[in-house]
Amino acid sequence: MNITIRKAVKADCKRMMELIQELANYEKAPNEVTVTLEHFEQSGFGPNPVWWAFVAEVNGIVVGMALYYIRYSTWKGQRIYLEDLLVTEDMRGHKIGSMLVDALIQEGKDKNYKGINWQVLDWNEPAINFYRKYKASFDPEWVNCAINF
Repeated sequence: MNITIRKAVKADCKRMMELIQELANYEKAPNEVTVTLEHFEQSGFGPNPVWWAFVAEVNGIVVGMALYYIRYSTWKGQRIYLEDLLVTEDMRGHKIGSMLVDALIQEGKDKNYKGINWQVLDWNEPAINFYRKYKASFDPEWVNCAINF
């Protein structure tokens, strides 16, 4: 199997939206994805992009992605925030997730960022076990907050 990890391009957006919906279904929130393809493309490839991504491609088909943005910590400086990491269910077990995380780590080192942050659902044991392989720390102290408009 020939797996290619590369930076996402605008033409990937439609497929990436399909992957995002697959993730929402897995996380038991199938109706929560409300972003339009047009807004998604503009946000990643317009004049002021707010997200970037790596995609995993097998035989010309995007089968995984790591979508991220840069956040700023007043204590640590610039850090990658991993918004979504996913590999299609049928392609799991081929080290694609690790290849995507490794690409993120290298990107962070190349740009002198200070680390990567993300969230994982407490019931998602496969993801938690995957992140443990990277010696990730899990912080039970902080509570997620949001204001929706």
